[in-house]
Amino acid sequence: MDVTTWDERYSGEDLVWPKSPNKWVVHELEGRVPGRALDLGTGEGRNAIWLAEQGWSVTAVDFSAKALQRARRRATQVGKEHGAPLDITWVQADLFAYEAPAGTYDLVVATYVHLVDYERRELLRNCVRALAAGGIVLIVGHDSTNLAEGVGGPQDASVLFTGADIEADLQDYLGSGALILDRSGRVAREVDADEGVEIAWDVLFRAHRRDASTSGFSFGG
Repeated sequence: MDVTTWDERYSGEDLVWPKSPNKWVVHELEGRVPGRALDLGTGEGRNAIWLAEQGWSVTAVDFSAKALQRARRRATQVGKEHGAPLDITWVQADLFAYEAPAGTYDLVVATYVHLVDYERRELLRNCVRALAAGGIVLIVGHDSTNLAEGVGGPQDASVLFTGADIEADLQDYLGSGALILDRSGRVAREVDADEGVEIAWDVLFRAHRRDASTSGFSFGG
């Protein structure tokens, strides 16, 4: 969908996404020492807000101005509840064109950002280039198998992907040892439905950057 369509979705009264952070973001990141984080495709800011509550300094990017308006309002409210503003910088930008500063972030997160393959590959490589030494990249999306075996998510196979697809997109980084794979595969997420609990299949990919001084690989490419 283009930005106009997303702005229309975010112009309604109801939230598009839950207030609570993505379960895989919490599962993979809770308790980690905070630093600088980049949240790509932040939407209404649920993951950015949760990360900031954990002490992270967050840059949150989305191409929908309406989404960011909602995110700012909610972050302001949450900050008041905590007695101090949350450390979040909101950036309106097209993710495909956005270039994060290289070697900057201790964490880069992208959840349910679904692009065609060549756009996904460039986004993923930008994620890796943005990592500081030791930094974590966490990618969550609707797995390709969800189209036939799960519920929800895009019904367009061309924008779905698997852990193996991400590994292929980042093979030069992974193959050189510059990026260390921590986990990659599909995971089951329970979804409440009228008929009861159903299963959605997500893809979960987490890796971390090795110190460039020991990897012998340049992250500039």
